[in-house]
Amino acid sequence: MKSKPRMTSIIGRLAQTTRTTAVMLLVPVLVSLTMMFLTTIRYQRSMSRMETAANLKPIVATQLPEQLFSVAAGRIRYEDSGVEKCLRSVNRTLEGLLEETEGDGYLELTVARRTMDTLAGYLEKVRVGMAGGAPVGDMEQVVDEVRNVGDLVTDMLDDFISVETVGVVRSGTRIRRIVWITALAEALLLVVALIRAGSSARNLADTIRQSIMQLEGNVHRLTGGDLKARVPEMEVEELSELARQINVMANRLETLIERSRQEQENLAKSELRLLQAQINPHFLYNTLDAIIWQAESGKSEEVIHLTRSLSDFFRISLSSGADWIPLEREVRHLSGYLSIQKTRYRDILNYEIDIPEELQGGYVVKLLLQPLVENALYHGIKTKRGGGRIRVSAAREGERVRFTVEDTGKGMSPEELERVVSVMRSDAPTLASVAPAEGSSFGLRNVDMRIRLYYHQKEGLEIASGGEGTRVSFSVPLRSREEIAHDEGISG
Repeated sequence: MKSKPRMTSIIGRLAQTTRTTAVMLLVPVLVSLTMMFLTTIRYQRSMSRMETAANLKPIVATQLPEQLFSVAAGRIRYEDSGVEKCLRSVNRTLEGLLEETEGDGYLELTVARRTMDTLAGYLEKVRVGMAGGAPVGDMEQVVDEVRNVGDLVTDMLDDFISVETVGVVRSGTRIRRIVWITALAEALLLVVALIRAGSSARNLADTIRQSIMQLEGNVHRLTGGDLKARVPEMEVEELSELARQINVMANRLETLIERSRQEQENLAKSELRLLQAQINPHFLYNTLDAIIWQAESGKSEEVIHLTRSLSDFFRISLSSGADWIPLEREVRHLSGYLSIQKTRYRDILNYEIDIPEELQGGYVVKLLLQPLVENALYHGIKTKRGGGRIRVSAAREGERVRFTVEDTGKGMSPEELERVVSVMRSDAPTLASVAPAEGSSFGLRNVDMRIRLYYHQKEGLEIASGGEGTRVSFSVPLRSREEIAHDEGISG
């Protein structure tokens, strides 16, 4: 084995060049890392503010009005209801957000905080009214005003989240720009360094030329976007540190890009969770109307059945914030929903759930089937004269399970089907792209996105429709509890 030649003369002649090159390479790296660090901090703070605002929405829109309604209905005393404590908690949270927020979001939060003062006035009306024995009807009108104000505050929080989302997107764009500028600066500085080294080491042309060509080729691969490229160990001692620094830079770039991709995926999941958390008020109101109607008719068993079904429906919908639930709970959630709808629509709706019990112990992403059934009911069965039938089934396909939702509704024309598939397959799975304005495409788009996002697969829903009805199916692996123990959340 040949020993490496001594290159003392090269070290002497290139010492100053090496020091200059090191400084030139180090300064842009430090500057870019500092900018990335500051941008990442802003990104994380924005995400934290968005999460805090999202957590306030159900409190203002649902929890506070429900507590106040219980007071107005005489179920609990005002002092025991906790509404004032809840109001103080919301105000403290809004004030904390105001201290951390600048720009357009600050205006939205300021208006929301002032609106909460208006809501406090309504709470005082309820307290005084209940103390003075005011009629229940008057108190319920005040509660309705509280709901309206709560919805207004929720809209302001949505606007705040939208503003913060724009800031998050800008931060991601800024990080990508910094990465590319850094790569370009390093490439240009490296070319300068190579020219200086070449002019100082002509007498070692063969060895140095081979090493430089090898180095240059890998650097061009990196600057061309091949972040897997790494510079091998150099034969020339003076170039080994440079090669190592380039590999470190490549590792950092690859890590940052992967982190950015992961953060974008987490943002999409967070947006989908926000969508899932939005309760359909019409479904809730109609179910409560049905319960009241059954109660007035003296059908206590029907009242108990509907109430229990509604309770199971919302309990499983929330699932303590978990993303994955046992298939058995998904089936129970679906059964509760269809049972409620059967009570409402009676003869125009028939349904069948055929999911083998041996599959129900596995875990799936929650709320995959109910939106498909809801779409089939409202856009297929309900609009067809004489009603129809919905069938939900599951069958094992090797290591995967295929779920199918079929209806005998009016179906879709080829043009309608093409439009639905086009909306469902559109790019960029973000909150804005799943807007309910798309009508029947909303539920399908939501489910398709969550299948592809959580299961990391390219294919989501498969749709076939014609004059005899619509068939929607998808295939996913059935996970065990151990397989998804590391994921965002599990509901047992």
